[in-house]
Amino acid sequence: MKKKIIVRYGELSVKGNNKKQFIHQLARNIRAQIEDFPKLTVHPHNDFIFIDLDEQDPKPILDRLQNVFGIQSYSPAYEMPRDFEELKHVAREVIAKRLEERPDIKTFKVATSRSDHDFKMDTDDINRQLGGFIDDEFPELTAKMKHPDLIVRVKVRFNDFVLSLDWIKGRGGLPVGSTAPAMLMLSGGIDSPVAGYLAMKRGIRPTAVHFASPPYTSPQALEKAKKLTQKLTKFGGWLNFIEIPFTEIQEEIKAHVPDTYLMTITRRMMFRVADRIREQYHGFAIITGESVGQVASQSLESMSAINAVTSTPILRPVVTMDKLEIIDYAHEIDTFDLSIQPFEDCCTVFAPPSPKTRPHMDKVLAYEERLDIEGLVDRAVAGHHLEKIYPETTIDKTPTAFSDLL
Repeated sequence: MKKKIIVRYGELSVKGNNKKQFIHQLARNIRAQIEDFPKLTVHPHNDFIFIDLDEQDPKPILDRLQNVFGIQSYSPAYEMPRDFEELKHVAREVIAKRLEERPDIKTFKVATSRSDHDFKMDTDDINRQLGGFIDDEFPELTAKMKHPDLIVRVKVRFNDFVLSLDWIKGRGGLPVGSTAPAMLMLSGGIDSPVAGYLAMKRGIRPTAVHFASPPYTSPQALEKAKKLTQKLTKFGGWLNFIEIPFTEIQEEIKAHVPDTYLMTITRRMMFRVADRIREQYHGFAIITGESVGQVASQSLESMSAINAVTSTPILRPVVTMDKLEIIDYAHEIDTFDLSIQPFEDCCTVFAPPSPKTRPHMDKVLAYEERLDIEGLVDRAVAGHHLEKIYPETTIDKTPTAFSDLL
């Protein structure tokens, strides 16, 4: 009997000719999550991924898998030769141990599936015979087909049986890195880390782009943005972080633009810079934490005026959520307490008292004529700083063969 973890796919199962690419990306992400357990091996197959546990306690591995996108469900499992007597022996052993841990279990059922449909016993035969054996061995248990306390799952493969008792729900989605990369405009507030997390669920490995305006913004604000990025690495293995010097741009806007249009033009400049960075690092979209109507710059009129500076797709994962929904996500991914630390970002520092919620494009364009837009953007892009952020649990921070792909 070998102890394993069986990982089941979600929507990866319905992929076409590129299914193998998704599966191998998922396998790479799993290996990255458990790299500090060097004795474990990960084996991807067409329908499952198996993790060989050796003598490793499965609990820390099960906890890590909860952070891997692309997994529909997973289970600690036992692999054995395809011998029915051996299956009964293993079932007796693992059920006895479970009943020691959970004496409240009173009902059970056997659920069998087959990869090899030529096996001499069909699913009904296995369910009936193994169920009868369990009923005899454990008189305290009663068979129950609907909503039993314990489900004994048996998988009939071509060379072996796999037995499992638990079915742990995964995060679903697509493996991070299986979709084209994009740039995440990370402010340091509550919304943008949640937007990054949701983008990662669709397979995107975002590069965090943070606008810093020293001395108006503090080193603590910059460090906070990096720590938020590190929180997200728990779900992706590593992320790139880009710091953009934004002081000159904000001072020029403050000097030449009326207060009511400060936010509109500031955001337009951010999008211009982020788009240039996207081009430089071969990204395909820009991700923001905008939610319709939450602040003045997020009215549809403002978003339209701001968006007009680029034809690049703008992804807004939280666009329809209210603040409480976003906060729930922030608690779930452990970014909320960090996000609310009182270190102001550049948008907050230069926020006007009464920003325009319905900016007029003729005025926006007239005010921007007062600025050296190309020169400001060129200098901001030229001054950017790239840093690779790793999870706290990583033991070897040498970039892997695919880590330079943004």
